[in-house]
Amino acid sequence: MVAVMRTAVVTGAGSGLGREIARELAGRGYRVWATDVDAEAVARTAAEIGGESTALDVRDEAACRALADSVAGDGGLDLWVNNAGVFFSGVPWEQGSELRQLMMDVNATGLINGTLAALAPMKASGRGHIVNVVSLAGIVAAPGEVAYSASKHAAMAFTLGTQFDLRRAGIRGVRLSAVCPDGIWTPMLEDKLDDPDAAGSFSGRLLTAEEVAKAVGKLTERPRPVLVVPRWRGPQLRLFDLFPGLALRLVPLVMWDARRRQRRYKKLIEAGKWPK
Repeated sequence: MVAVMRTAVVTGAGSGLGREIARELAGRGYRVWATDVDAEAVARTAAEIGGESTALDVRDEAACRALADSVAGDGGLDLWVNNAGVFFSGVPWEQGSELRQLMMDVNATGLINGTLAALAPMKASGRGHIVNVVSLAGIVAAPGEVAYSASKHAAMAFTLGTQFDLRRAGIRGVRLSAVCPDGIWTPMLEDKLDDPDAAGSFSGRLLTAEEVAKAVGKLTERPRPVLVVPRWRGPQLRLFDLFPGLALRLVPLVMWDARRRQRRYKKLIEAGKWPK
């Protein structure tokens, strides 16, 4: 019997985490459709892994649905990874409406578009897995990154709520997972080493795209509703939601320590000592 190759779509795969996820899935035997708004960058990703590429703006719901239908009609759609995202730090009263709207449009609405696009053929076939790359900012309100955090909270609520509704509808073969990594050293953070508003992204353990991609790869084999990377950060940050009054008093200390860690990572990176 000839083995059927599993098929995956990865959004935002032109660089950073998306590119590493595409590589990881290709290494696990998936036929990968890499997508990005940057057609040239995602074409390079596809060429590296022997996959397919297409330009995709996740804000375009019709384009997301067309891609899902096309992939499903060409052998089936097994996995869809909503990874596309944008990040701008800053206090909310100083950010322009265009930046706030862009984060909501890409990080929340774009993820919703991809999820619903993938759900249509997956529900029809009775199987499939949707992995939504959220963030630890989707678990806790992140000082200095409030608008970004709001978009990620929306993404988290939609992911878990949709999984709940699938179960209510008796659909058990389609799984949704929210991946919530700590700060990741990608182009999204490379210009934030001197940005005090972005210090929260350096407050835990700065991750590499490769290790988060490996965690996503493992998740495809053993799906779970929420995956926090590293795992210990989830319970730690949820304390801020449980005790908001205490969290408010601790904000100056927490951000001081985050800034200290940010400066430390800057020294290590500039000295070529991290990542090793």
